[in-house]
Amino acid sequence: MAVEIETYRNTVYPWQCDNMGHMNTQFYCAIFDAASFHILGRLRRFSEIQANHCGWADVKITMEYKHETHSGALVFVKSRLTRVGSKAIEYHHDLYNTETGDLHATADVVSVLFDLKARKALAVDDQMRAAAKELGIG
Repeated sequence: MAVEIETYRNTVYPWQCDNMGHMNTQFYCAIFDAASFHILGRLRRFSEIQANHCGWADVKITMEYKHETHSGALVFVKSRLTRVGSKAIEYHHDLYNTETGDLHATADVVSVLFDLKARKALAVDDQMRAAAKELGIG
């Protein structure tokens, strides 16, 4: 069973909302992007990735909106790995309201570790597989 970890916590601000008073799509993306760095950081330290001229590249994101999010909402994200392939890491995010427990949105993401010089995806190595196993996948 995959381990869920908290990967984001913040407040929804008025400037993140559209003219209808709901958080705008671009800010859902930003929240899930920030959460992604935390779950991926559990597989490999970013300082190590950057030192090797690599980075994470999202190759697919599927978001679903479940409940409107308004200014002033206190929100958090729980994330879990869902699959580790030969090159791709797949994971899931749930965005919740801290006070009500309402599920506001979900995102399913596929990312690859990318060699920035060679411009190609790298294989998931033993270190990342061991870290994934600690998170219940593998």
